[in-house]
Amino acid sequence: MVSGQTIGVAGAGSIGCFVGGMLAAGGRPVALLARPRVIAEIEASGLRPTSFEGFDQTIPRDRFALSENPSVFEDAGVVLVTVKSADTAAMADVIARHAPSDVVVVSLQNGVGNAAVLRNRLPGRRVLGGMVPFNVIALGNGRFHRATSGDIVIEQDEARTAETLSVPGLKVRPTDNIEGVQWGKLLFNLNNALNALADLPLRKQLSQRAWRRLFADQMAEGLAAIRAEGIKSVSPTPLPVGLVTHLLRVPNFIFEAVLGRTMKIDPEARSSMWEDLQRGRRTEIDYLQGVITEIADRRGLDVPLSRRIVELIRQAERDANGSPGLTPEQIRRRY
Repeated sequence: MVSGQTIGVAGAGSIGCFVGGMLAAGGRPVALLARPRVIAEIEASGLRPTSFEGFDQTIPRDRFALSENPSVFEDAGVVLVTVKSADTAAMADVIARHAPSDVVVVSLQNGVGNAAVLRNRLPGRRVLGGMVPFNVIALGNGRFHRATSGDIVIEQDEARTAETLSVPGLKVRPTDNIEGVQWGKLLFNLNNALNALADLPLRKQLSQRAWRRLFADQMAEGLAAIRAEGIKSVSPTPLPVGLVTHLLRVPNFIFEAVLGRTMKIDPEARSSMWEDLQRGRRTEIDYLQGVITEIADRRGLDVPLSRRIVELIRQAERDANGSPGLTPEQIRRRY
């Protein structure tokens, strides 16, 4: 990326608007490709990225481009892909038609297969995998609130794209093992569905040992699956994934003293899957627990909890009544 080139955000929802807003606040030229609803909200109220750490700034409208027309990518040096995993292929085709041939494409999406989809649909272009560790809540009136901690991690390249994208308040770190980083994030993202089913703020959910034990059991199934694939995950926290599964099960006072300090969470933070259920949108369950069940099918593994959670999320999608507000006991009941 040449200094001064536009950074495009392909699919500016909660993550895309926050990241794009922080980049614009840091003086980078930004172009957001968004849906009409998001555009109308930002046009009316401005783009306001905020953070549990205290950052709060409304970005003047003349500091960034905002459109539902992908022609905003015509001068892009980098395009950050932030759409849901099911929409990756379609967005790749949009980028192929509208972005320069030398654009750098960075996947900032949940799941582990999006970069491969992008590379398949964008032959000849440089595609970098990435991982966003934090949660963003859309609070309305153009406000997109970062509610948990962590730095974005992207695949290392000779152009030092990670360093180029870093701005105050939004650090982007390079890695030479993006596959391990993404699988590590997937294991932690298994709680997205639990939080969506619980209808509780993340901090309140994780403060309850019954929920943490359920999360630990989910991570254990996930770890068994990815180890069967010969993959070594990289934890998004300072603690190894295997140790985290043990610490999740400990009494509350030990959890808060050890793991609670490494996970900075806004009191009102909830998972993106909870927000999807509330808004009646399709979730990414197939790209989280669904990945674990797919591996289990191929490897002959027993992952009853993962299958149960896929079933419950799909039922909630069909019911279209938001989160069902289940207890850990209700989730465990049939497996």
